[in-house]
Amino acid sequence: MSKGYFQPEDLKKFPQITEFQEEMGKKFFDYYGTVFEEGALTKREKCLIALAVAHAINCPYCMDSYTGASLSNGADEEQMMEAVHVAAAIKSGATLANSVMMMNQVKAKLM
Repeated sequence: MSKGYFQPEDLKKFPQITEFQEEMGKKFFDYYGTVFEEGALTKREKCLIALAVAHAINCPYCMDSYTGASLSNGADEEQMMEAVHVAAAIKSGATLANSVMMMNQVKAKLM
């Protein structure tokens, strides 16, 4: 019986992405590290954004990582759930906004 595709312990292997392409992997980690430095947004705010995006793109590794990072950077469970709800609202809103194209075609063909 296979264990399945997502394995939480694989998150610890993330630094190994440089193994097959060292130059680009290092550039990614440099960029990634810079993005999460304190700037116009706090680390807590950036972790909450990352947590919301993780849910929007359905990345279990990111969800795992940024749940812990959000907590470590001072976010509480209410803030974290609110961030996830923002992502859910945007994702569902985008789906519905794109339905306008379908509606345009239906009206052009049937009306």
